[in-house]
Amino acid sequence: MIEGKDSLEELKEIISKERKTIRELDSLFNYLKGADVEEKKMVLSQIKALKDSLKETNENVSKKLGEVSLSKPLSAKKQDKKEESPSRQKGLIESRLLGGQKKEKIPKEILLSNLEKETLKRLKKKEEKIIEKKVKKPSRYLKMANNTFSNFSKSLIKKKTFIALEKNLIKTNLQFTPSSYVSIILFTTLISAISGVFIFLFLLFFNLGADFPFITRITESIGIRFLKVFWILFAIPIGTFLVMYFYPSLERKTSENQIDQELPFAVIHMSAISSSMLEPSKIFNIIISTKEYPSLEKEFTKLINEINIYGYDFVTALRSIALNNPSKKLADLFNSLATTITSGGDLSEFFEKRAQSLLFEYRLEREKHTKASETFMDIYISVVIAAPMILMLLLMMMKISGLGISLSSGMITLVMVLGVSLINVVFITFLHLKQPKG
Repeated sequence: MIEGKDSLEELKEIISKERKTIRELDSLFNYLKGADVEEKKMVLSQIKALKDSLKETNENVSKKLGEVSLSKPLSAKKQDKKEESPSRQKGLIESRLLGGQKKEKIPKEILLSNLEKETLKRLKKKEEKIIEKKVKKPSRYLKMANNTFSNFSKSLIKKKTFIALEKNLIKTNLQFTPSSYVSIILFTTLISAISGVFIFLFLLFFNLGADFPFITRITESIGIRFLKVFWILFAIPIGTFLVMYFYPSLERKTSENQIDQELPFAVIHMSAISSSMLEPSKIFNIIISTKEYPSLEKEFTKLINEINIYGYDFVTALRSIALNNPSKKLADLFNSLATTITSGGDLSEFFEKRAQSLLFEYRLEREKHTKASETFMDIYISVVIAAPMILMLLLMMMKISGLGISLSSGMITLVMVLGVSLINVVFITFLHLKQPKG
């Protein structure tokens, strides 16, 4: 039998090798985080070889333990080999990974090829990604609006005067609190009212024409002119207020359309992920990390924040976001998912069935949009091409005959150009709003 001293020395060397192998494995796993697909394959092959080597070493440990004998006293001499310092061990690991000279005999399957050595060198040279955090500060316009109307806006909010506006602001991703947005509405309406006064005073004394000179003094009495243009004092501020008030609802509708276009494909993705038996909230983290669904990413980020920041459980967070997101389909998905989790249903089957139904609805919507586009094309040809030609002929005949409204040639041209331009803008805007993305 080998003496106890020699067996202990060999056992110590084996354990030291195991520690080095574990450190190497830890280093390789760290490299995997920022590696490309090809680099991952090479690093994983090295990890497999190290695991096999560690397995063989563990078998030797059990054999050496059986050979240890404590019948003789251990010598008090200093050990020939001292345990390496952490820096020394790190140097050995790096030299082994980069193909440097090795004092210890390494199995052939662990040795790195030249290509793998170069890959690991590039991995070490990679700079760390710097994450910059941008802090958005309120604009000067918002500050002026809050300084002017903040107290009045808060009183209106407390009285539930703008409750519909509040709901739309919550469901959209506009970065405004209800009181701040009401302040902006009031401040913008005030500015438009002041602008309306100046426009009214200008038009009270001057005319705008299509022929040179474009601005001329009025020839009629002030009273008659006042009756013609006094509506400007009310039309401009009222129009501004209505546009600002309904803008969040239009933004909510746009967000809903974008989410509905992305949802079928995101659910297909989620169905594939759920088959790996991950924790449900991790599915949403993976969808966020893909950056393929920008509209859904905002809603899923809200869901994760409800869990990580506010401390809600997953089911409560799902029901909360379902109430405050712009899309009815997404809200239905969240509520159904919460019910499935509560009842212990199969998530993979749930996502698969929901993906099929959403994809079917998506195809129907695309067909409806195609049919609607054909109808709008016929309307466009009739309104923009045929109608202006007929109208221009009528105006020219009225001018020649002297019947009805008699306009100059320049004014007829201006009316036709402005009319056709306005109709084109309306059609393009309408088609853009109805155009499905994706």
